[in-house]
Parts: sequence; C-alpha cells; structure tokens
Amino acid sequence: MLWAVFIIYMAVLFYVTLLAWNYGASFGPQGPGGRNYNLVPFRSIYRIAVFSPGLADPLRILAGNIVLFIPFGFILGLLSRKKSRAILTIPVAAMLVSTFIEVNQFIFTHRVANVDDVILNTLGALIGVIAAIFIGFLLRRVIWISVKNRQ
Repeated sequence: MLWAVFIIYMAVLFYVTLLAWNYGASFGPQGPGGRNYNLVPFRSIYRIAVFSPGLADPLRILAGNIVLFIPFGFILGLLSRKKSRAILTIPVAAMLVSTFIEVNQFIFTHRVANVDDVILNTLGALIGVIAAIFIGFLLRRVIWISVKNRQ
C-alpha cells in the first residue's frame, strides 16, 4: 500500500515540477535558447530571502521546495528496513531525483534550473526521513509500553 502511495506521489511530483505552471522568475544567467539556470549554491536562496518585497514569495518558493520532498523522505523512511542507512541513502536518492528534475527543466521547459532547488529538495527529504524514523520510534515505544503494561 505504501509503495502505491509513493508511486502516486512521484507522478504528482513530476507533474508539478515538469508539466505544471511556470513561475518564470530567474536570477540566473540565460543559457542556450534563453533558458535560465543558477549553478551557484545559495545564490537564489539569498536573493529571494533578501530582495523579496514580502514574506509570501520566500515562503512559497523556499519552503515550497522543502515541503515538496518531505513525502519522498517520509515514505521511503517508512519503507526502509535499515533506518541507520536510510538517513544517508534517502537524501542522496532525493538529490539524484531533484537533479534529474532540474536538468529536465533546463532542457525541456522554460523553467529555471537551479542548484538551490536541489539543496532545498534534499533538505526536505532529510526532514522527511528523520520524521519517519522518529515517528516509528515513538510508535514502537508506545506499543512496547502498552504490551509491558498488559503483562
């Protein structure tokens, strides 16, 4: 059941990042065909945080990139058998998926390919896997206490 949820999540993720709307904002240089990109880590994060006129844009753009990948880490964290390895391998997998998305945004869409999106997406997956491990720990603890109290 969890695998089905993950497949649906991935389909929605690819739709949102590759096929849906285009915000069109870019702080990066123009590449081939007028496409925009940013290869300097933390450049757009800094510019969005500092130069946005209000709080809505930074929340939507920066927090949105983090939130977008929390389910990635959370679902895979729940599915993972070795939790100690999951905290390293799942963020790496998220980084690879995010890089795939950014490269495809550069090649096939007129969206911004941005290394900062990869950083924020990876952070989101890390938050997700930590949450999955923590919730799993709490559930095991509650079940253990419940079983112990019955005896």
